[in-house]
Amino acid sequence: MGFKAIHKRYDEVKTEPNLRNYEQYRENFSWQEARNELDGLPNGKGLNIAHEAIERHAKSERANHLAIRWLGKNDEVKDFTYADLSRETSKFANLLKKLGVGKGDKVFTLLGRVPELYLTALGTLKNQSVFCPLFSAFGPEPIKSRAEIGGAKVLVTNAKLYKMKVEGIRSELPELENILIVGDTEEHKTLTDTLHFQTLMDEASDEFTIEPTDSEDMALLHFTSGTTGKPKGVVHVHEAVVAHHITGKLALDLHKEDIFWCTADPGWVTGTSYGIIAPLTNGVTSIIDEEEFDAARWYRILQDQKVNVWYTAPTAIRMLMKAGTEIIKNYDLSNLRFLASVGEPLNPEAVVWSEKAFGKPFHDNWWQSETGGIMIANFASVDVKPGSMGKPLPGIEAEIVEENEDGEIEIVKEPNQAGELALRTEFPSLFRGYLNQLERYQKCFANGFYLTGDLAQKDEDGYFRFVGRKDDLIKTSGHLVGPFEVESALLEHEAVAEAGVIGKPHPVAGQIIKAFVSLNKGFEPSNKLKRGILGHARKRLGAVVAPKEIDFLPTLPKTRSGKIMRRLLKAHELGLPEGDISTLEKN
Repeated sequence: MGFKAIHKRYDEVKTEPNLRNYEQYRENFSWQEARNELDGLPNGKGLNIAHEAIERHAKSERANHLAIRWLGKNDEVKDFTYADLSRETSKFANLLKKLGVGKGDKVFTLLGRVPELYLTALGTLKNQSVFCPLFSAFGPEPIKSRAEIGGAKVLVTNAKLYKMKVEGIRSELPELENILIVGDTEEHKTLTDTLHFQTLMDEASDEFTIEPTDSEDMALLHFTSGTTGKPKGVVHVHEAVVAHHITGKLALDLHKEDIFWCTADPGWVTGTSYGIIAPLTNGVTSIIDEEEFDAARWYRILQDQKVNVWYTAPTAIRMLMKAGTEIIKNYDLSNLRFLASVGEPLNPEAVVWSEKAFGKPFHDNWWQSETGGIMIANFASVDVKPGSMGKPLPGIEAEIVEENEDGEIEIVKEPNQAGELALRTEFPSLFRGYLNQLERYQKCFANGFYLTGDLAQKDEDGYFRFVGRKDDLIKTSGHLVGPFEVESALLEHEAVAEAGVIGKPHPVAGQIIKAFVSLNKGFEPSNKLKRGILGHARKRLGAVVAPKEIDFLPTLPKTRSGKIMRRLLKAHELGLPEGDISTLEKN
């Protein structure tokens, strides 16, 4: 893409990276040693995520260390030490037990980022039940489909969401035995056949002993949205905590005295793996903000909470870019040490911008709901190549593969050749199935590899670069083009805030590349601007790869995790069915 690597020196930071020598650490790494950093349940009774996240700290000198600081929409603040979390999550585990909810039973949440969501997650895991978070923006149909697929036994929500989205479908969910309502008791009194969350918590004991837990017991159920048909329930087990912990330490460079802020909602897998589990297993202080994105608020949080490590999404970074750099001068962000990004590939321009805006780059990383944790990352001690996902984590073997004439998977030997990104399967956070969809699960594996469905390249230095999803690839005039490359070039134009690219059928070229862009402040749609952007793209990409058409949109359709939904752009352009839009971000 023409961007130079950003070189870093140790004397530029006060804290030495956890992973200082990448090659040496990889050579000496073993998953067993990573597991040995955790305690396991007393007396060898297995591995439980809640024990590693809370109890081992609550029973140590870190008991009174601040674990979670919650910031409410109205600037309300609630603090929880590790000892506080131990007591409160034990109450919820006892509450579940009293309701007859046990090992393997599914506990769903439909809440915003409120403290009760986090207590529910950890208390559920203590009880060996399965935590399944839903986005609070979901409508009745996606709630119903996920509850049906997952076999929801308990739902924790609030009165408003219950009335709007659950009450009308409850009779269609016979397995859903209990609904717990968070919030004011007066609001709860207006509802029938529900239980009041806080009343039950007040009645419950704050002492709970975690039962022996098999590391392969189901712990987490996350849903991914399909292009068509029903969503997939991705199954993760307690053993995944080994990867959550070590990747938080190595990829996010978490140190025990850090203040960490992951902006993701737990309804997205990042908000669970790195918004709840990894910071707690690493013993840090985690910031949770109830409010949605607002540039000034975010900068104020970074300043006032003295955040050291910040983990967010490319869409949020582009929104910050859109707000400009002048606003940053109003805040002291000197405590920021490490910036990381996930959710979709981070465009090179955003990495260069962050270097100018914050004096340090965003470090992109790559993983999926199915991998459960970060697999490829730009590390604190390794040079950043803008536009690259980075290098594989220690313990992760990643390759670029292709299918040969006999239908077998082969490793691509040549550098910079595009192919499917595949991972060797020997890591603890790899998903154990799509719930009740064995055949679909088995299709993800071949020759000892998990086939990710993502296309990528590996350069001569071992850095991986995202090309696109297999089904997003565009074939135009005999050339295969990944949309990310085109979108990144468009974002280099000063007027472009966001870009999404699709292939549009063409009688001669097969497909032409069509772009949809939203504009930065101060720019208005016009034919002159369209010609300018097209000209910029042709200069950067060449005539074959550059878009032939551009449409201006106020905003682009995105999932709540920040991924641009290219298939919705294509459906709108070509009059095709939209498929599952349950994860669509509501503007």
